Amino acid sequence: MTAEQRKVIFASSLGTVFEWYDFYLYGSLATIIARQFFSGLDAGSAFIFALLAFAAGFIVRPFGALVFGRLGDMIGRKYTFLVTIVIMGLSTFIVGLLPSYDSIGVAAPIILVGLRMLQGLALGGEYGGAAVYVAEHAPHGKRGMYTAWIQTTATMGLFLSLIIILGVRTAVGEASFADWGWRIPFIVSILLLAVSVYIRLTLNESPAFRKMKAQGRTSKTPVAESFGQWKNLKIVILALLGLTAGQAVVWYSGQFYSLFFLTQTLKVDDFTANILVAYSLILGTPFSVVFGMLSDKIGRKPIIMTGCLLAALTYFPVFTALTKAANPDLAAAQAKNRVLVLADPQECSFQFNPTGASRFTSSCDIAKQMLAGASVSYDTVAAPAGTLASIQIGDTHISSYSVKGLSAEEARRKDAAFRAQVAGDLKAAGYPAQADPAKVDRLTVTAILFYLVLLVTMVYGPIAAMLVELFPTRIRYTSMSLPYHIGNGWFGGLLPTTAFAIVAQTGNMYSGLWYPVVIAGASFVIGMLFLKETKDVDIYAND
Repeated sequence: MTAEQRKVIFASSLGTVFEWYDFYLYGSLATIIARQFFSGLDAGSAFIFALLAFAAGFIVRPFGALVFGRLGDMIGRKYTFLVTIVIMGLSTFIVGLLPSYDSIGVAAPIILVGLRMLQGLALGGEYGGAAVYVAEHAPHGKRGMYTAWIQTTATMGLFLSLIIILGVRTAVGEASFADWGWRIPFIVSILLLAVSVYIRLTLNESPAFRKMKAQGRTSKTPVAESFGQWKNLKIVILALLGLTAGQAVVWYSGQFYSLFFLTQTLKVDDFTANILVAYSLILGTPFSVVFGMLSDKIGRKPIIMTGCLLAALTYFPVFTALTKAANPDLAAAQAKNRVLVLADPQECSFQFNPTGASRFTSSCDIAKQMLAGASVSYDTVAAPAGTLASIQIGDTHISSYSVKGLSAEEARRKDAAFRAQVAGDLKAAGYPAQADPAKVDRLTVTAILFYLVLLVTMVYGPIAAMLVELFPTRIRYTSMSLPYHIGNGWFGGLLPTTAFAIVAQTGNMYSGLWYPVVIAGASFVIGMLFLKETKDVDIYAND
């Protein structure tokens, strides 16, 4: 590796670390964001709405890929991903200064969503630029290893955000952090932006692009070439369905959904959950480079496909083991005292309520909402038509109520009495309100989280090299960016929201895992049948 190649990898990786740090701050602070910007909703709906705002950044990423991918193929890799980091950094900095809902009302969440969308647009152009830039500097036979350094940056960015959050949290205390301290990690990102811009200004354009530009062979219509010609569009579709969709759900399950599952479902305190996730990231992140190097020898496809298959086969038992290790009281209570909702099916409506606009009024919906808020898994048993719903905890039965025909005051009294009775009976049955810190098996939890991160590195480590190798130089930035960001922005970015919606509807805390299991399994089948191996492709042969 020459000095110039080391500089390219370092500069691209460091800049991308900062980009991902900015992006992940929001995800790591989702619970606080919910209280600050969506306080007009109930706690459950506020959290889901905060996740939807988080998802907004992912939804627009493919559009960023089109805009910046086109620029990258027309004017160059270097200047394009210099622009993306400026947009990303400034948007994040402004989030740290944005007044809360209590200060400016509904304008706060509207501005927040707008900033999230700007971040998503910028990230849509960032990854493709960094991956293409490094790959086009890498010698043949080592692209997997070189681009794997870019792959570590997403995890390192998440890790950096967790470390700074934990540091500020410890320094100012929990109360102050929830009030105003959460803003500090966003505000200090302006320093990271300055460093990143300085480093990227020192880079030269990639040799492949310089050569193509000198010969006058750059594409004037990269979007039309990429998606208007079937020979390229076919590869884009296969790259999405057989590669990036599966990679994305494994990535977000292993590094985001696992954190949300610990804090929201298993009720582990934020500090402990973040520390254990940080440990797993320290242990697991280097394996991105290991699998990148291995892909240079045995191929990209077998490693990525194996990661997808393992995820599809093991997620249910792994998350079940995570429950037993992180909140053994909850696992024991579920095994000993099964919870049922006995209700007329006609009374039960769809439980996902992201806007908080719907008010559950039937006895079935009220019972389910109560249990979902307490992170209690339950099964629904059909009762005769017209029957008032009830909750069965072990051998105990608690009648629910309907607010129809009740005054507001009567409804509040009924609700308070119902909640108190259910909470008391859940406690008597062994269901904990929070995970007992003394009973959290930290070693086992870290080992499980490490396994999840290891699957992430299997699917993510070699994927940049494979995407680069699938497309010709003249449309590479555009062609690889779109399937990557549809996969990671839509299939992956919507995973937490979709999974929690599935859980809310079914009542089973593990049912949200069906989303990544099905998609990872589908990508395995499609990838194995239709995707070719790319490790021996000469990326300069077909410009």
